[in-house]
Amino acid sequence: MEHIDRGPLGEHAVVLGASMGGLFAARVLADRFRQVTVVERDSLPDEPTSRKGAPQARHPHALLARGAQTLDELFPAILDDLVADGAPVWDDGDLSRTHISFGGHLMPHSGMIDTDDLKTARMYQPSRPLLEHHVRQRVHALPNVTLLDNLAATQLIATADRRRVTGVQLADQAGGAGKTLTADLVVDAMGRGAHTPSFLETLGYGRPIEQHIHMRTTYVSQKLKMRPGALREMLVNISPEQGRPTGMFLVHNENNIWTFTVCGMTGLEPPHGLDSMLTFVERFAPPHMLDAVRAAEPLGPVVGHRMPSSRWRRYDKMRRFPDGLVVTGDAVCSFNPIYGQGMSIAAADALALRAELGAGLDGLPPRFFRTAAKSIAVAWQLGAGSDLAFPEVQGHRTPLTRLNNRFSDWLLSACESDRRVHAEFLRVAGLLDPPSRLFSPVLLGRMARANLFHRRHPSRTFSDSHTTAHPPVTSAR
Repeated sequence: MEHIDRGPLGEHAVVLGASMGGLFAARVLADRFRQVTVVERDSLPDEPTSRKGAPQARHPHALLARGAQTLDELFPAILDDLVADGAPVWDDGDLSRTHISFGGHLMPHSGMIDTDDLKTARMYQPSRPLLEHHVRQRVHALPNVTLLDNLAATQLIATADRRRVTGVQLADQAGGAGKTLTADLVVDAMGRGAHTPSFLETLGYGRPIEQHIHMRTTYVSQKLKMRPGALREMLVNISPEQGRPTGMFLVHNENNIWTFTVCGMTGLEPPHGLDSMLTFVERFAPPHMLDAVRAAEPLGPVVGHRMPSSRWRRYDKMRRFPDGLVVTGDAVCSFNPIYGQGMSIAAADALALRAELGAGLDGLPPRFFRTAAKSIAVAWQLGAGSDLAFPEVQGHRTPLTRLNNRFSDWLLSACESDRRVHAEFLRVAGLLDPPSRLFSPVLLGRMARANLFHRRHPSRTFSDSHTTAHPPVTSAR
């Protein structure tokens, strides 16, 4: 959707947090406010390197198809810049360059995917530090945006009647004097640890209800330097499955740097140390991939990260909320990181904010939260639903949840052998299309035939055996 600049809504907007969600928000706000200030408690590096305030950046990150589209919409040609800076991109449709297994179902990894699908589903693989560096540079170059680092937000400021937030108090991380910023709009993008619920409670609004999926994910990563051509695949993603709540990732980033990650869910702890990590996954990882890891040069230490639960703070369900404040990104909803949804949803939040700013600042928060919840709900259904397939995961299950999980297994079984079903699934998983697209009569028919054929002829592929009514996808992606 083309953005139409309608002029400034106010003098000043403040964004708390300079991670991806905050930078996306700042880009949108720069079109509607005379001045935008982004406040970050961390020290922001001048180079693409990991920083203390974003420890998750040392692990693999995914830019889903919808997230990549939105990124290029907000920052035109940035994807080309990332590729020019060394970020690998999957843009030839060659399925042999990927090895992906979802829930025990190995996706097609030979042949080509259709050209039309490739136009909307290219896969970019910059490291998180490189991606954030490029986005931060673009935001910093905006003439009306100021980035302040080493400052922590200590308190939001509200009017005497507590109906509107009017600014924020800041403290210098180095121990110097703080400052107060007044604002027509404050955007909380401070991530999972944001304190807005406490602030709202202090003002008498209460806290948002929270939805949790307690999947208890832990993962450890090792950076590697591989020789060019050591591995044909550029992405390996073997997700946990029932009976095996463990998985692995092997992701090619810029400069022939790879990230090898092993993960465990339901409280299962992966080991630290490269040799132990290899042993941890050798039961299900292809041997040639493990050989490539063994031959690579380790870079730096093994690092770990924990995510006890996916959490959705339901600001969209609050009956009262002050004007002058919105919350975005992980501060609203944080997902199980193995599904790679976080950055794409933060980008979708930015588009929701841009859309709702068109109706003005009065009543903005509830409008924004309702709009943002639509994209969040789709990602939550896809990710949380997959987590709830594990009996050990704690969370609210409904009859619909169980039905969806049975359908997902049926769908993924069809994806193994039918590249058309696989392509449609990728569009939904990439947040390009709604899940309802998977229920079209034509696609359901293909799923039924693929599952039936697979049960009768497990050693043959459905796509290559039904060339009359449904020709296999063979053109370049």
